[in-house]
Amino acid sequence: MRQSTILNSVSISGKGLHTGADIVLTLKPAPVDSGILFKRIDLYGQPTIKPIITNISEDLTRATAIASSGAKVLTPEHLLAALYGIGITNVLIEMNGPEMPILDGSSKPFSNLLQEAQWVEQEKDAAEFVLESPVTITEGNRSLIALPSDSFKITCTSADDYGRHTQHLSMSINRENFLTQIAAARTFVFYEEIEPLLQMGKIKGGSIDSAIVIKGEQILSKEPLRFKDELVRHKILDLIGDLSLLGANIKAHIIAVRPSHALNAKLCAALYEEMEKKTSGAPKKPQSQSTVVVSPMETEMDIRRVMDFLPHRYPFLMVDRVVKMDDEKSELTAIKNVTINEPFFQGHFPGLPVMPGVLQVEAMAQAAGIMMLRKIDRQGAVAYFMSCNEVKFRQAVVPGDQLVIKVKLLKNRGGSIGTATGVCEVGGKVVSSAELMFMVSKA
Repeated sequence: MRQSTILNSVSISGKGLHTGADIVLTLKPAPVDSGILFKRIDLYGQPTIKPIITNISEDLTRATAIASSGAKVLTPEHLLAALYGIGITNVLIEMNGPEMPILDGSSKPFSNLLQEAQWVEQEKDAAEFVLESPVTITEGNRSLIALPSDSFKITCTSADDYGRHTQHLSMSINRENFLTQIAAARTFVFYEEIEPLLQMGKIKGGSIDSAIVIKGEQILSKEPLRFKDELVRHKILDLIGDLSLLGANIKAHIIAVRPSHALNAKLCAALYEEMEKKTSGAPKKPQSQSTVVVSPMETEMDIRRVMDFLPHRYPFLMVDRVVKMDDEKSELTAIKNVTINEPFFQGHFPGLPVMPGVLQVEAMAQAAGIMMLRKIDRQGAVAYFMSCNEVKFRQAVVPGDQLVIKVKLLKNRGGSIGTATGVCEVGGKVVSSAELMFMVSKA
């Protein structure tokens, strides 16, 4: 099978199922080997997120999510299923919010959109994964089994905890079957699940326009069922979308009993490991296309976000939290909690613990580096400390102090050289200050 893209740019809009946000989605042609890329045009730096299994999010409750360096794409599975089902391997997807529009709850609107855009073959073969040995994922009464096969086939059983509305279907997955038998199948929810999902902050954009609601034996829907076994067909649709995160066309027979997005992701991860063993002899993780991103509305950072920006780790990470950021003034305030557990207190000095002044300067440099990195758009950039001037130490910093680090970015020379001023305060009093210079380059 050849790689393919679309001939024309096309757009579609609607509300996100879980966020309720109004989203505009634009699909654009992409060159050979570029793959599928989501571009968050609403975020600073317009980061791209690649839909691969190593970028899967931890929260897979009633949807799939991919994430990279703080940027997320929620519920991409219906669009990904349409792309896989039609066979489109290269496309740029621009979106102005965090979630795919739910539309009618199926892949049909996306499939229609892609056919309107006119898919075209490209000059290289698409990646392919042929499973050679069985893979099994089991959780309670749910299971997924992948068996070797000369084509992509799914056999699926759908049911709830009470065995109601049990449905079973087996079919080969190809373009014709997807478009005629799978794409139109809508998502569904059991009535008793709605309130718990709302309490979790989910399905804010859900309605009977975008889902089938099952209340006992009654089907609540804007229109009649599109298939008598529409529920199991939608489970197959979700499975196709989730397994597309493998990044290759699949030759395997998947036997699914009550699949879920979380279980689908585990199977995809296991298949990815098998694919890597086959191609390189040992499993390895791919390099995800990630960019450090900061929303213009982000004014604080917890330690996880700080670690997105800084390569430093224990015992040399000197910023615990960013409490204030002002882009207009190029100013940032961070804190470092100084405890007796710091390793440098063992030798500086025994019986009289004092934080070394050079580490206070390092804390200023790290805070200034974060401020610099949010000003530039360079993937994998790292701020290297180059020099300091006018360094002054006014008061000892001891265990129990909270170091308040305030920096102001003065110059940004072509995104590669930065200068800044910094002060450290304890209890409102300046304990140290410096002028800093650093260079930004690849890690």
